[in-house]
Amino acid sequence: MQVILLERVSKLGQMGDVVDVKSGYARNFLLPQGKALSASEANIAQFETQKAQLEARNLETRKEAEALGERLDGQQFIVIRQASDGGNLYGSVTPRDAADAATEAGFSLDRKQVVIAQPIKELGLHSVDVTLHPEVEVTMVLNVARSQEEAELQASGKTIQELAAEEEAEAEFEIAELFDEIGAAELDELEETDDQPRPEEDAEDDGASKA
Repeated sequence: MQVILLERVSKLGQMGDVVDVKSGYARNFLLPQGKALSASEANIAQFETQKAQLEARNLETRKEAEALGERLDGQQFIVIRQASDGGNLYGSVTPRDAADAATEAGFSLDRKQVVIAQPIKELGLHSVDVTLHPEVEVTMVLNVARSQEEAELQASGKTIQELAAEEEAEAEFEIAELFDEIGAAELDELEETDDQPRPEEDAEDDGASKA
């Protein structure tokens, strides 16, 4: 099916291009979202009469998107989720979750603008793409953690695996210290026992005194 694009569409073409696409893609995505018109003679003629207006509107929305993109690009947003000790989420983080996190921080985003290539199913820092305009794409970071404190540690560059390893090492160190203290205490007790006279030694001393 041939359509004429009313805006730039990634991997397809620029505004005004007449391109061949699958009928389902056109009917389910391009046409209902106002990104294209079927390439009939009437629609092509209509586009030509409205081209200047469409280009002006596109330029205005692109400038707005670029201004938002300058503030949003590289920003990090915290998403709190439950997860196992190994860092696997009980569920996944969706584009809606990402959009909600950014919106709560003052950035007005729609879930349709967020592109998550692979489902986020682990704790950690995850980069996601955001399409603010057909010609403006930026990247933001989702800090997925089980708590605010954990998110702050991850933001400092530590992974959940490193945190778990540190906690385990600290626990082992505390146990080792405890055993050292117990061992030292037992040694002190033995030394005190050795210093005290034994009953048979006392008897021998008494016999010697009487003699």
